[in-house]
Amino acid sequence: MNQSVVKALQLLDYFTEGETDLSLREISERSGLPKPTAYRLLSSLEYMGFLTKNKHSDQDVRYRLGLKLLELGGIVADQLELRKVAKPLMKKLQADINETVHLVVREGNEAVYIEKVESNHALRLYTRVGRRSELSLGSGPKLLLAYMPKQEQEKVISQMSFERFTDNTVVDAEELLKKLEEIRSNGFSISYGEQDVGTVGISYPVYNREGSVVAALSVSGPVTRLSGEHKKYAQIKTEETARNISMELGYTGR
Repeated sequence: MNQSVVKALQLLDYFTEGETDLSLREISERSGLPKPTAYRLLSSLEYMGFLTKNKHSDQDVRYRLGLKLLELGGIVADQLELRKVAKPLMKKLQADINETVHLVVREGNEAVYIEKVESNHALRLYTRVGRRSELSLGSGPKLLLAYMPKQEQEKVISQMSFERFTDNTVVDAEELLKKLEEIRSNGFSISYGEQDVGTVGISYPVYNREGSVVAALSVSGPVTRLSGEHKKYAQIKTEETARNISMELGYTGR
């Protein structure tokens, strides 16, 4: 654990509704840190946008919480709203197709599985809420990558490890870019056994009120079951459910 990071973030706890701005001396006293150490940590937080500094005079310099926290709080609130809206619709989708349903979002250079409704079959995929994946692996993560702005997408791809799990795992940037173009063209994503042999994943985009893709709604199961007419039906119901979640979030289709 990086103690400097921990100490810096702990300083944020001293800002409350009753005390929205604090001086270096006050923060130093409350934290028990020497002024030079407190100043260094505060400067780092200010640089990252977590704090702002108001200089009333040379002797009166005070710190306040920065807008970066509001931005991050908005992201958390959106995710909480997303899960609240999506869960009942995911349950209905699972009841319709009896396959495992996931909700996947992007966090930095990774995909995170934030919600799940399990199928009733004895044979099913092992996944868990909180699982992280590279954005090149699986139908949901690849869909999120496909809908990212081009420049940001290229930056993420340049930092990928491209670890191979099966013969179907995408381990080449050029091949990945072709698949991303295909996803954008089709409006959905399908993957076959990229992490677990003999599985299939189908994902559709979930939009927010601004028309940005904020999640991938995914269904997954063994290819022996999720094929033929059942696969077609699962695609229809997943697309319909993703659209309904989007509308609940305020998306109007424009």
